[in-house]
Amino acid sequence: MNIFFQFEADFIQSLRCIPLIVRLKLDTCGVKLKLNHWHQLEKEERENLVKKPCGTTEEAQKYRHYLQELILLKTGAYAKELEIDPNPLWTQKDKIPLQVKEKAQEFDLKLTLQQWQNLTDIQRFALVKLSRPSHENNNFLPALKEFDLL
Repeated sequence: MNIFFQFEADFIQSLRCIPLIVRLKLDTCGVKLKLNHWHQLEKEERENLVKKPCGTTEEAQKYRHYLQELILLKTGAYAKELEIDPNPLWTQKDKIPLQVKEKAQEFDLKLTLQQWQNLTDIQRFALVKLSRPSHENNNFLPALKEFDLL
């Protein structure tokens, strides 16, 4: 699952920001990677983090170990580890998260459950992340368009 979204295009060539595919892997393996950590990585190391699998429990453990050793090497300290949510919002297909509904309503859009269910995990993850109150939310509308929800 090595995909980038069109709304990420302005930084994908350089990988100056952490792409959503890596953010999903970070949540999956339980590592809080700060942007300053990301910037200390070489482009090839960033690309490896994009490409490395992290879908199974074993892959997530290997990903976390690889990432933590890389961060230790670059910064002298491990990145903060986070509790892994056993049932994250983007995997719940039986209901649309309230924060996503509310953010969509700002654009006069009412997402249906079927639309939510038809999205891929990474698309649902993107909408959850882009709808958080603490996020700039600049890409929520472009994501809706890219996912054919408008």
